Amino acid sequence: MRRGPTAMLLLPLAQLFRAIVCLRRLGYRKNLLRSHRLPVPVIVVGNIFVGGTGKTPLVLWLVEALKAMGLRPGIVTRGYRGRATSWPQTVTADSDPSLVGDEPVLLAQRGNCPVMAGPERVISGRGLIETHGCDCIVSDDGLQHYALQRDLELVVIDRTRGLGNGLMLPAGPLREPPGRLRSVDMLLANGGPSALTDHFFTLALENTVALDGSGETRLLSDFAGERVHAVCGIGNPQRFFDALAEQGLQVIPHPFADHHPYQPADIRFGDELPVLMTEKDAVKCRTFARPYHWVVPARTVLEHGTRRALQECLNRRVLN
Repeated sequence: MRRGPTAMLLLPLAQLFRAIVCLRRLGYRKNLLRSHRLPVPVIVVGNIFVGGTGKTPLVLWLVEALKAMGLRPGIVTRGYRGRATSWPQTVTADSDPSLVGDEPVLLAQRGNCPVMAGPERVISGRGLIETHGCDCIVSDDGLQHYALQRDLELVVIDRTRGLGNGLMLPAGPLREPPGRLRSVDMLLANGGPSALTDHFFTLALENTVALDGSGETRLLSDFAGERVHAVCGIGNPQRFFDALAEQGLQVIPHPFADHHPYQPADIRFGDELPVLMTEKDAVKCRTFARPYHWVVPARTVLEHGTRRALQECLNRRVLN
C-alpha cells in the first residue's frame, strides 16, 4: 500500500473529510438526520471507492435472482451525468443516455425490469412501487445515501485495486473509512478472490453484436489473431483489454474516463479494423456506429460459495 508525498501532504484534509463523513453517518444513526423506510425490502449495491468497481454486473445478477424468487424488482440509480432538467426519470431501453446517464440505460436494456433514475433514491423508490408495483428495490450505488434505509448492504471492490492507499479523499480514493466494510452484509471482489474477501465474481465475455443495428452477431473467437481497437470507459478499462487479450485478440487499447461522453471521433481510428467496446460504452455510441463497431456483452459469474451465501442473504432479508 503506497502512500506518496502528495497523499501525505493531503492527509490533514483527508482526516477532516473522515470526521465529516463519520459525523454524518452518526447523525443518521441517532435520528438527527431523517431517513426513510420504504414498504418493501431494499438492497443497496455500493462501494467506498471513488469510481467504478463493477457494481452494475452484480445489480443485473440480483434482479434476475429476485425474479427467479417470484418477486418484481425495480432499480433505483443516480443517473450520474444525466442532463435531464427534472427528476426522477423513468428509464427505458430507448432512453437518451445524455439525459438520464449511461448506466441507467444499460440497466434498463439488460435488467428487463423497471428503472428509475434520480438523485433522491427515496422518491425514485416510491415511484417504482406506486407506478410499477415493484415489491423490492435494488439501489445501484447509494451506500452513502443514508436517507434511504436498507435491508441488505452489498459492497463491490475491484480485485486489482482493492482499497488503493487506504486513505480517504482527497489523499486517497475512499469515500468512507475502511472500517465501514465491517458493517456491510457482504463484500464481493470483482475479478477474482481478494485479500479482503473470499467472495467474488467474474465477467465472462459473450458473443459480439454489431452496434449499427443490423443484428449481426459474431463469435468472439472469430477475432482471435486479429488486430482490433478496444474502446473502454469504465472504472478499470484494463480489465476489459486483458479479457480480450486472453481470447487471443491483438488489442490496441483506447482507455477513456469512466462515463466518458463519446463523440464519433472517439471510436473512429482511420482504418477498417474492428472496434470492440463494452455495453456501457455502446449505449452512448449507437447513433454513430459503423459496421465495424461491435459490442461485447458480459455475463456475471458468481463463485459457487459466493452464489450460495448471497442467495441465503436474499432468502433471509428479502423473503422474510
